Amino acid sequence: MTGEIGAAGDLAMGTMLAHAVDPHGDAHGDGAGGICLNCGTRRLGAFCHACGQSSHVHRSFGAIGHDLAHGVFHFEGRIWRTLPMLLFRPGELTRRYAHGERARFVSPMALFLFIVFVLFAMLSVVGAHLEMPEMGSARERAATSQIRTALADNARVQAKLTQERAATTDAAATRRLDAKIAEVRREATMLEKTGETLDSPDLEQLAKIRTGWKRLDKGLAKAAENPNLILYKLQSNAYKFAWVLIPFSLPFMWLLFPFSRRFTLYDHAVFVTYSLCFVSLLGMALGLLGMIPVGAGWLLLTATILIPLHMYRQLRGAYGVSRIGGIVRMLLMFVAANVALLAFVALLMGLGLVG
Repeated sequence: MTGEIGAAGDLAMGTMLAHAVDPHGDAHGDGAGGICLNCGTRRLGAFCHACGQSSHVHRSFGAIGHDLAHGVFHFEGRIWRTLPMLLFRPGELTRRYAHGERARFVSPMALFLFIVFVLFAMLSVVGAHLEMPEMGSARERAATSQIRTALADNARVQAKLTQERAATTDAAATRRLDAKIAEVRREATMLEKTGETLDSPDLEQLAKIRTGWKRLDKGLAKAAENPNLILYKLQSNAYKFAWVLIPFSLPFMWLLFPFSRRFTLYDHAVFVTYSLCFVSLLGMALGLLGMIPVGAGWLLLTATILIPLHMYRQLRGAYGVSRIGGIVRMLLMFVAANVALLAFVALLMGLGLVG
């Protein structure tokens, strides 16, 4: 089932990428007149007025790379107009695109899908991956090891004393050995209790959960046995279903402007997608900075400051709200974004568990 869902995710991502890269066919060419090779309409100029295809249709191998770069980046100007505005004037970019200036900027979905692709490709190159950390501190692990060694020694002493007691026939020696065996057993009980307090929580309890859904129960058992496999599936599915963050976020955006006639769901979708583009770009930048000796705390502080600040500027510019309204909505949206992210992670965990 997970394979089918994963394939659906790949198909959705591939379809959207393909549409983002080449939404109207070839956009280069020269010449005028003639029949459009795409729809059969007689052209009035160098481009078909019915479907937009160029009169020049190349078939060279080198043009594939050119089409890819053109479709995603629009190097003739779109990307260089879009990225600076995304970083420094996100509200204006959102408003202008939503209100009709489509040809001047890279579409939010095309930009988002490409950034997500580059982000996860970069993570794969640098070898960044999710992995279950080793539980407990070094001191706790050392103490646990010592307790296990002491329990093993205790078991050997108990076995030796038990053998001596079985071999003796003297009543006094038997009482003395019984007392020693009882004392050694008390020591073993104390060591076991101490070890239980030091043991870090593990995932073994997951295997005991019974939901009635066999596929999920099997997934929980696999997670208890190999949690890193679930984390790998989570990371693998994250880029396939990253676009789900957009519909997850739309209800919260609607609640910020309920029953508004000025703003539609399309406006909110453009806002959310461009905002996710910025967060993804910021994640890429912080990931690269994390490869050099920069404290994780500083990186987290940077993200905590820049993301709400970008939200505030985007809200002010896109919706024309006041400063107070922008601050209030920014705080609400920041909370909503974390809720949407948790829902997204829950979805990924569910897809990983039912595999």
